Amino acid sequence: MEKRENRDAADDMRLNKGARQSRILDELAEGPSLRVAELAALLSVSTETIRRDLDELTALGRLNRTYGGAVRPLGSEPNVTERHHLFVPERERIARAASRLVKSGQVLMIGSGSTTVHTARRIAADHRDLIVFTHSFGVATVMAGNPTIRIQMAPGTYVGSEGATVGVHTRSFLDGFSADLAFLGASGLTTEGANDALIEAAAIYCAMIARSAATVVVADHSKFERTFPARFGTWHDIKHLVTDRPVSGALHAAIHRAGTEILIAS
Repeated sequence: MEKRENRDAADDMRLNKGARQSRILDELAEGPSLRVAELAALLSVSTETIRRDLDELTALGRLNRTYGGAVRPLGSEPNVTERHHLFVPERERIARAASRLVKSGQVLMIGSGSTTVHTARRIAADHRDLIVFTHSFGVATVMAGNPTIRIQMAPGTYVGSEGATVGVHTRSFLDGFSADLAFLGASGLTTEGANDALIEAAAIYCAMIARSAATVVVADHSKFERTFPARFGTWHDIKHLVTDRPVSGALHAAIHRAGTEILIAS
């Protein structure tokens, strides 16, 4: 009888495993890392069950195991549509703080990403008579409601997951112009600078930095200490970091040494 009950319990676990692992991936989409004990409590299962789930998801390439938990695979990030639903209050605060750096009549370059779309929407509400160069359809769309803003859309190869153009034509277009400020998001922020999951997009951000008098990175706290394949700017290249929480440790020290100003959006 006891053996049968154990088999029934195992059957129930197998039936629930798919939903449980989907929930684990959903949790990972909202933060940079997961802890075994926290997941076990959240999902009301044993730590051994969570470890097995993490091992299976690692084998499938959906995450990377760490001591005591898991992180997203290097270079893995939700697409821009999914990212729009994450950290919305934080990104709106960041957008308000970033908009204060703009003066009406300036020329801006704005990169792709969910935080930059929030920032672009706020800038369009606060300012007038701007010229904006962008490769992001989301940025262009939210700024188009302000008739005093002149939007210059960069050509190139369209990347649906990012809602933006990339490639040699995008870069050559941007190389023909100069801007007062570049507003860029990031997939990760490390002591080396800002990085991105999409190598092709990072190349466009490099071009925007090169063609702008100053660069502003807008990124929420989930990007702290995260590494993705393409670094597009060192802290010496970035004048302002606008974020939602204080930065600490080695990351703060590296930013401070470079002279980058950290603006905490309250």
